Amino acid sequence: RGGPAEPPTGPAAAWAGELPAPRRSIWPAIYPRLVELVQQHRSTIIFVNSRRLAERLAARLNEQAGSELVLAHHSSVAREQRLLIEDRLKAGNLRGLVATSSLELGIDMGAVDLVVQVEAPPSVAAGIQRIGRAGHSVGAISRGTVFPKFRGDLLESAAVVEGMLSGRIEQTVIPLNPLDVLAQQVVAMLAVDEWALDELFDLVRRAYPFRSLGRRSFEAVLDMLAGRYPSDEFAELRPRIVWDRIEGRLRGRAGAQRLAVTNAGTIPDRGLYTVSLFDGGDTAPAGAALGGRQASRKIGELDEEMVFETRVGETIVLGASSWKVVDITASHVLVAPAPGEPGKISFWHGDSLSRPVELGRQLGSLIRELRSSSAAGAEERLCRSSGFVGGAARNLLAYLDDQAAATGEVPDDRTVVVERFRDEIGDWRVCVLTPFGGKVHAPWALALQAKLSEQQGIQVQTMYTDDGLALRLPDADRPLDVEDVMLEPEELQELVAAELPGTAMFASRFRENAARALLLPRRRPGQRSPLWQQRQRSADLLKVASRYPDFPLLAETYRECLADLFDLDALRELLCGIRSHAVRVVSVDTERASPFASSLLFDYIGQFIYEGDAPLAERRAQALTLDRELLAELLGSEELREMLDPAAAERLELELQGLLPERWPRDVDEAHDLLVRLGDMTEAELGFRGVSVEWLTELREARRALLIRLGGEERWLPAEDAGSYRDAFGSALPGGLPEVYLEPPPDAVGRLLRRWARTHVPFSAAAPAARWGLPVARLEEALAALVARGELISGAFRPISAGAAPSLEFCHPEVLRTLRRRSLAALRREAEAVTPKVLAGFLPVWHGIDRAGGRPSASLERLLEAVDTLQGVALPVSVIERDVLPARVPGYRPALLDELIAMGEVAWVGRGALGVGDGRVSLYLRSEVNRLLPEVGEPAAGEMAESLRVHLQTRGASFFRELYNAAGGGSEERVLDALWDLVWAGEVTNDTFSPLRLLGPAAKRRPQGRRPPPVRLNQPRASGRWSLVQELREPAPTATEQLLSQAQVLLRRHGVLTRESVLAEGWSGGFAALYPVLRALEEAGKARRGYFVAGLGGSQFALPGAVDRLRAGRDAPGQVVALAATDPAQPYGAVLPWPADAEGRMGRLPGAFVVLESGELVLFLERGGRSLLTRGRITVDMLSALLRVALNVTKIELQRVDGEPVRQSKLAPLLGEAGFGPSPRGMIVWKH
Repeated sequence: RGGPAEPPTGPAAAWAGELPAPRRSIWPAIYPRLVELVQQHRSTIIFVNSRRLAERLAARLNEQAGSELVLAHHSSVAREQRLLIEDRLKAGNLRGLVATSSLELGIDMGAVDLVVQVEAPPSVAAGIQRIGRAGHSVGAISRGTVFPKFRGDLLESAAVVEGMLSGRIEQTVIPLNPLDVLAQQVVAMLAVDEWALDELFDLVRRAYPFRSLGRRSFEAVLDMLAGRYPSDEFAELRPRIVWDRIEGRLRGRAGAQRLAVTNAGTIPDRGLYTVSLFDGGDTAPAGAALGGRQASRKIGELDEEMVFETRVGETIVLGASSWKVVDITASHVLVAPAPGEPGKISFWHGDSLSRPVELGRQLGSLIRELRSSSAAGAEERLCRSSGFVGGAARNLLAYLDDQAAATGEVPDDRTVVVERFRDEIGDWRVCVLTPFGGKVHAPWALALQAKLSEQQGIQVQTMYTDDGLALRLPDADRPLDVEDVMLEPEELQELVAAELPGTAMFASRFRENAARALLLPRRRPGQRSPLWQQRQRSADLLKVASRYPDFPLLAETYRECLADLFDLDALRELLCGIRSHAVRVVSVDTERASPFASSLLFDYIGQFIYEGDAPLAERRAQALTLDRELLAELLGSEELREMLDPAAAERLELELQGLLPERWPRDVDEAHDLLVRLGDMTEAELGFRGVSVEWLTELREARRALLIRLGGEERWLPAEDAGSYRDAFGSALPGGLPEVYLEPPPDAVGRLLRRWARTHVPFSAAAPAARWGLPVARLEEALAALVARGELISGAFRPISAGAAPSLEFCHPEVLRTLRRRSLAALRREAEAVTPKVLAGFLPVWHGIDRAGGRPSASLERLLEAVDTLQGVALPVSVIERDVLPARVPGYRPALLDELIAMGEVAWVGRGALGVGDGRVSLYLRSEVNRLLPEVGEPAAGEMAESLRVHLQTRGASFFRELYNAAGGGSEERVLDALWDLVWAGEVTNDTFSPLRLLGPAAKRRPQGRRPPPVRLNQPRASGRWSLVQELREPAPTATEQLLSQAQVLLRRHGVLTRESVLAEGWSGGFAALYPVLRALEEAGKARRGYFVAGLGGSQFALPGAVDRLRAGRDAPGQVVALAATDPAQPYGAVLPWPADAEGRMGRLPGAFVVLESGELVLFLERGGRSLLTRGRITVDMLSALLRVALNVTKIELQRVDGEPVRQSKLAPLLGEAGFGPSPRGMIVWKH
């Protein structure tokens, strides 16, 4: 094993035990250890089981290392890029790779000296193949380390490593009689030779996969290829071969060879379904053929494999949002928002492979043998046979002990455990726990759906993993019985086969088989048909084929599903074992999910919780559907305390304590009921609950209530509690009470604590101790006894105040369930998309625009930050330094921008003229400008412009005197005009901002008729040195680098990026060009995708943290902010439409200003300041905010308000309060 620097071979679970608690996730623990291992070795490959994890883990490791330590390698990376990455690793220029199975086969790198597997390999064969990438040279030893992600993963790691060390690899299964492959091969053979029927049949049967091929199946394929089925119903059924049935001869038709060569191969052309937002309207967008349903806007994509397992009505998680599936068509999945609902996590094909049945049996056998061994013997075996080190073996054995304690039995190769419990929001869940893998559990789940729907009319939500299957029964009164989830072996195939044709899986496999059989050929070599088109053609073919039961591809699709995708034989063998009692079925009802059931649910939700950059509401909403103890394992107690909604807890406490007026008693009997429910109360406390002194007197006289002295004060309590208070606190009781109330209760303190828990949200022992004047230690002992009996729950429930020490809390199970249900409801409301006006209120805050005026003075750093967020926006020159930069940099001075440009930190580029005295300009950071510059549009025309262009190309940066001479002298104005034509065309820039500042009326041409002055060559518009923008484009970036930088700057600018944001800025290629890059950023954990703002399309991307800030504005107090109408932080007229009642009267014009209140547009000052438009109630604060930004000129003379003369408007008095005075034309305010 080597010295201390040498990593152990086997699971590295000991690391989890050595880290301090609490911890929000295991990932922060893994990152530093992985970085350490990579840095200790020459070349390392880290294998993971999904592309998403590869991207995220690579990004986190590089962040941890502070340099480019590793790169991600998976099938979604372009082949050329993968080869480049591999070459860098071989050459020693890259220390490591984070890879999926893309590096599992066919790579020979002697330099790799360590392989790390994060999570157990999917099979023994895969584990050997992956670890075998290390030490791949003569005499070298392959070394590897496995890092399990959670306790359930420890178990699979043990079985896989034991199988690897003993060489027990899984059997390779060869498909039997694949008729689609046969069809392709027959066409290829007949395209070059004529064959006798019998000779061809004999030859085919000599191939191993077709050794048992029947004559009838063979001839059915020939019938299909020879045109027996009607091609008038489906054109691709036309004959491919000629079959002379009299002579028994076969030959290819014209075009058969081209067809076979163009479509050769068996790898399926799989792809993505478009996920679109269902709007329920009556009209579909152009070109959207969606089976009668309407899709409004694209949200994302789902792999076909995910769609196979998704049904209408189910909830899926895509990006950061939850969506209810409304319909699944040939090309689209239509969804509606389902904020906060627990749902299936989206996955992509190849991200996970089902556990082979052989490994499942090894796993079950390992569990059984460990359970039958002594603790010492089991630990020794794990260290010897599975390479466990440190505390890993003890961790695993404790995991098995915990499972046995929870359910009485541990599922193994001879035991199936059926566990039933209510989840944390009250829905019944039934988990069937076995180790046999997804190929056994998938058909079991499918058959159960069919059986329960047909026999009991129950629609259950099913999911399966390698560790079992889970059924969720929303709103069910009782759970399913064990018999309900068991199947008869004889009915298995019939149930599955009956359910299959209606699934997306069957339709997709049929399409793949038809393509392999040359019935859905490519139109041209090397060019694939769009997948939606393939699916449509396949659906048409399936419709025709379904009328012919002997159509061979129907049989082949059934065979592939039942034999290749499912392991019906293994499931049938298991069901037979259950019936013969060779396999036991143990049924158990539990209060909460057992460790094994928790592990199954972890696969369902845990990966979403681990993504720490997911918006807070979504993570908490998903988490609240999990068991509390599993949450503690996933998140640690620190974040668990943040799960429950404080407002929900406060409301529930008021309800439980009877403090809400609607819960006050209405008569003396209900007053007595309140005392029985709550226990001892002072007269004042009862008064707060609506109990009158008269009622108390009446209850006392009737011996139904009494007064005792407790905690230094007099308190009322019901007569029924007399014995409990006497025995618990030694309270003196008045005489005359019925004897039955004086009998000693078995556990007086426990009885009172149970009632306390039923009428309070989570509490610590200190609360009842202070109430009753008892030692805290005594109550902690009594509460611990109630927890041990399962009557109360202990743990971490509520946030602790800053500086306070955390304490153990207690809660009644029903109170906690109610609290979690209400917290979940609140989180679902919070996870709903915000209204557009919330986005309008968020953007100024995101841009750092000062609303209170209390920010520090201007600095170069603050200005650099502002320029960074504004990169690439085409802004009118007239507003940049007057309106936009001062809004972000209080105390802004033009000298600051000059200094940054002179330092080489900032550059500017023209983006088009706006009349004579203005134009659009974009600011850039010099470090990023080459990747953000748009392509030059139409170049400036004219001989003089060409002369200036040539001079700058040959001589480089030049002053205007040099340019003037290069242009041949003459009219100074003509040369300047040509130069500025080049500027506005984006061809020429300057090393100072001064020429732009001096644009405007003063820079216009001289009046006609005036004699031209002598050439001065020092015009304001000519100052500084001029250079070609082309120089800023060096070094030339790749197209991908450009798109990545554009996407990143757009995300930084908008926080939440929508299609409308991109379109408003006019980026080349629009949102479609950026979409693949945004998806890659999402996969790398640098962005989140979701439905964050209502009405702006489903595909929205946000920076981590931006979504929480956006939602925080939903309930924020009203803030008033004034902005230039052209400011990028002002969304109306760009990202958002102008209000409907003001459309046509407002515009994003230089010199116009808006005022927003909580994002709502309330004031619009038109260009020139002569007209003001209002919406809603206007206050002096709004007018004052408007003047603070708009009064950057000498005066504003207002003439009209909402079309009326200003002095006759209702706003005149408020304008006076804001500082306006009368003028001949209306009302005027002067700049101080």
